Parts: sequence; C-alpha cells; structure tokens
Amino acid sequence: MTTAPLERLNDLIAAAKALGADAADAIYVESASLGVSYRMAKLEDVERSESLDVGLRVFIGKRQAVSSTTDLRAPSLKALAERVVGMAKTAPEDPYCGLVERSRLATTFPSLDLEDPVDPGAARLKELAAAAEAAALEVPGVTNSEGASANWGRSAVALATSEGFAGTYGGTTHSVSVSVLAGEGTGMERDYDFQSARHASDLGDPTAIGREAARLALKRLNPRKAQTCAVPIVYDPRISMGLIGHYAGAINGASIARGVSFLKDSMGKQVFAKGINIIDDPHLIRGFRSKPFDGEGVANKKWKLADDGVLTTWVMDSSSAKQLGLQTTGHAARGTGGPPSPSVTNLYMEAGTLTPAELIADIKQGFYVTELIGMGVNGVTGDYSRGASGFWIENGELAYPVNEITIASNLKDMFLNLTPANDLTFRYGSNAPTVRIEGMTIAGA
Repeated sequence: MTTAPLERLNDLIAAAKALGADAADAIYVESASLGVSYRMAKLEDVERSESLDVGLRVFIGKRQAVSSTTDLRAPSLKALAERVVGMAKTAPEDPYCGLVERSRLATTFPSLDLEDPVDPGAARLKELAAAAEAAALEVPGVTNSEGASANWGRSAVALATSEGFAGTYGGTTHSVSVSVLAGEGTGMERDYDFQSARHASDLGDPTAIGREAARLALKRLNPRKAQTCAVPIVYDPRISMGLIGHYAGAINGASIARGVSFLKDSMGKQVFAKGINIIDDPHLIRGFRSKPFDGEGVANKKWKLADDGVLTTWVMDSSSAKQLGLQTTGHAARGTGGPPSPSVTNLYMEAGTLTPAELIADIKQGFYVTELIGMGVNGVTGDYSRGASGFWIENGELAYPVNEITIASNLKDMFLNLTPANDLTFRYGSNAPTVRIEGMTIAGA
C-alpha cells in the first residue's frame, strides 16, 4: 500500500479536529476479489468485485460518533467530517469510549508474509475449479455435482489516530472448493472438500481436493439411525474448531462486562481438562487472521487464553477493558461503520499426544461427528444442542454412517471432559485437532 491512504486519513482527522473534535481515528479498507464457478464440466460464472471504504470516528468529551463513505473525493470527505462531528455533539455520553493512550500503540510492525504478489487471473482459477470437479466426478459412485469454485482476494487496511498512530497492512487469499453427490434418487448423499491459503503456492493439488470430496460423499451412503443414549462423542477437525469458537465468545470482554457469559465467574479457574492450551496468535506467519496491530492501533501479541486448562484472560478492546477495570489485550477489531469490538485472531487448540485412531480405540459405542446443523448454543447458560451427522463407532472403529440425530450437553461439562488428538492443522481462522468428549447425550430414534 502507498502512503496515500494514510495521508487521506490524517487529513480527515485534522478536518474533524478543526471542526471541534477532541480526538479522532480513521480507517481505510480496500478490497478486490475474483471468483470462478464451475459445474458439470461447464463454466457457470466469473465474478470480480472491488471496493474502497473510509470510516471516521470522533470524540467530543465522552461522546463518540462513527460514519463511513465510499466516496473518497475531497468534498465527500469534508462532508463526512462535518457529519460525524455533528453526530458526536448530540450523541449520548459513553464513559468508556476514547482512544487508546499513546504508550500502548504499536511502533514496530512484524513481517507476517500475508500478501502474494501474483494475481492468478480468471483463466488460472478456471483451471483449478475444473480440475477439482473433474477429479471428483471421475470417482465411481459420484453421480452429480453441486459445483466447484476457485477464488482469489486481496485486501488492504490503513489506520490512523490523532494520538499519532499510523499503520497499514494487506493480505491475499486463494481457495479451491468442490461439493459433490454420491448415490441415486432419495439415497443420495453430499459432501465437500476445500483448501485455502494466503499464497497460491501453499494450495494443495486441486485433483486431490476433488478426490477427497468424492471419498467423503461415498462414505456417507446408506446412513442409519441411532438410538437415544449417552456415549463418547468425537469431533472431526472440520467442526471441532466450533468448540473453541464458543469458548472465545464466552470470554469476550463485551459479554463479560454485560454479565451474559456462562464463564463470567471463571477467571483463574479450571475450565478445560489439565494439559489443554488455547492459543490466540495474531502474528502467525501467513495466518488467515494475522495482523501486525489491532483495530485501535494497539501492539498485539500471542496469548494463552487457557493455560493447562485454566482460564487466564478475557478477550478485550479498550472499551470493554475499561468497563472491567483492566487494560486492553490488543483484541480490538473493527470495520468502517462502527466502533471497535473485541475479537480473536488466529485461534487454536494445541495438539494432544494421541493419534485419532488411539483416541477412539477404546470406545465400544460412540459417535464420530462430521457435520453439525443449527445454532442451538446458549451463550448465557452454556447449554448445547445441535443436529448432527457422522459415523457410529463400534469397538474402536468407524462402523457406518449415521444422520438425523441431536447431540446435547453443557459447554462447561464438555470443556472439562475434552481430550485432543495430535492432528492439528491450520486450515481456517480457528483450528482444533480431533477431539473426544465424554458423557454427551444423543437423541435419536
């Protein structure tokens, strides 16, 4: 990114202060994306989008206001400053708003290798999507396709504050996905596979992605029902990441400040089994959510959100930290149209010591979950109830596919009875290995 966005932001902040603002910050977000869709050996769609957006936040005393514009011409930016200052003068007071003090702001920015300089172009994306789908359709038993896609995106962010902070970063993403169906008539089953990476060189072979989607769809054919029972539940890595997402939501500083989290009284207590560590690392090289500073310009860092199973910190921006009488943890995230809020970056559960096979070897009867349905999680009580499908476990082996069941428990109990396997890989913004949870209930036939 050139210095031009920062110059515009600093001019915008100066205009706001000249109009009566005590302090201000401004953010610039630029993005471009290109995607190709392919289905049944035919090109379906090619889409490209580009956007520029600027947001301004101003403070007058303990009042704040935020607005944004996509028109970056000088008259429009002048009007934006006038509009936001006018809004701030009539806004209600917020005792917790304000810029972060200068001493907490980042002054050096780590190199995170987030940006691939190569734009693959539509022709290359078409090749990737076509190869993924063709490989899947070549597998005997695969009868239809929901399509394959290949996508590329680039984004850039600039942030400036009246406290003197100025920083920029950018990144790219490349991805390939395919979804296919196996079987015939009412006995058809669907599954998918995908890969994404910051750099195209880190993407896997698209034909391998297609073959994996086919393999997974075929495994799901001829599902059975399950009886209601209490058995060990094993989460596939494609969905186990959701468990640590629930944990991150429960320790979000905004939820803690409002008293609406089932972990609000658990600071310093054992919330996971011993040996389990939950990490948030904004400086992961080529990480999907990596960034060199947070949404308020604060110097961010790697955190252990659970250390040997103990809850160690809330996830906070400056506003939620003030409400709790604490200091920001550098977890502010923001867009152009609103104030910052707390959010994690590259979140993951550290791997355990057992292989996935060893994790299920002693399970006489259990359930291996590969897909969850619905949003039945209560963040206030921790109650957990989700529709699910996957595979029945018998005598330590995956025996047959199962669908149309519900799994239920409470997240407090689930966390304390969770064991991770050793197969952690970084495929998403949040990642976890295969995990086993004791004592959950299955509601089936």
